[in-house]
Amino acid sequence: MPLEARLQGAKHFSGAMLAWCRGRGKVVIIVHDNPDPDCLASALALRYLFMVKNGEEPLIVFSGMIGRSENLIMARLLDIPLTPLEIVDLSEYGVICMLDTQPGTGNNSLDASQKVDVVIDHHPLREETRASRWVDVREGYGVSATILYEYLVAQDVEIDAKLATAIFYAIKSDTQDLGREADLPDREAYLQLFPIVDKQLLYQITNPRQPVEYFRTVRRMLDSARIYGTAIVADLQKVDYPELVAEMADILLKLEGTEAVLVYGEYVSELLLSVRTSSANLNAGGTMKSLVMGLGCGGGHSFMGGGKIPAQAGASEGFITAKRVLEERFRQITGTNDQNPQKINT
Repeated sequence: MPLEARLQGAKHFSGAMLAWCRGRGKVVIIVHDNPDPDCLASALALRYLFMVKNGEEPLIVFSGMIGRSENLIMARLLDIPLTPLEIVDLSEYGVICMLDTQPGTGNNSLDASQKVDVVIDHHPLREETRASRWVDVREGYGVSATILYEYLVAQDVEIDAKLATAIFYAIKSDTQDLGREADLPDREAYLQLFPIVDKQLLYQITNPRQPVEYFRTVRRMLDSARIYGTAIVADLQKVDYPELVAEMADILLKLEGTEAVLVYGEYVSELLLSVRTSSANLNAGGTMKSLVMGLGCGGGHSFMGGGKIPAQAGASEGFITAKRVLEERFRQITGTNDQNPQKINT
């Protein structure tokens, strides 16, 4: 769809949504657990839109933690105000918004019975989302932040350097510089925002110092990785923060000849999963759903997917069983059942 038509649609939706929210009380913005750059940028953009157009200053809330160095620095340098969901009384808020996630997905900690008024996301539409008053779910977009960018442009809201840096980095990070899951809207936003971006802040975000646990996890990944032809499975065992699982999967996908990667790691009482693919014939989101069937929850897009499996009685024994099932399912899906495992570290 041409930019002009998209902006017209964005103006109509965002304008009507903002008008409906006026006078309904305080606004809260909920993002998914362990928020990533897309969550952070989208929330910052929606908060700014409410501030400029409605005179409201929404609260941004999340659950879990932010452990990845890039995300921590992004939140700090770009002044993204975050509040733990656990300490917020949602009954005090007249408007509840959800960004980059949807009701019932399993990747946010909002009570399933809680009504959500506004849902803006780029993941596949869920049936539970249809109950919300304002829904803008665009599967064709690489990141949710691009949707918010179009709202700002359509509403003639000036985007300053910090906000531009946040949205630009969200697109850059999630699409790997437009090389993965990016569509025309993301490319256009990326190019339009670049001149406004604070290049020094962007450099600091993209080149952080890493804690020692990061390198220990890299070692565990390399030690545990099993190569089955074009597929790789790696067990990180226990991880210090959730984002490490997806981060290690991204690294393994760079191995020559690799088309699919499954990485899992234990965090608190859950087994976290990440799937990455480079093949158009293997949908990562669909693969993840098949992997966790009957075990947990998960989903994703064409080239990346995530999921989690809760601990059962006797967590260690339960995870050993779950890991065996996951690997068997993954090898079947990737057609590598007949491949003998090869090690990276020999």
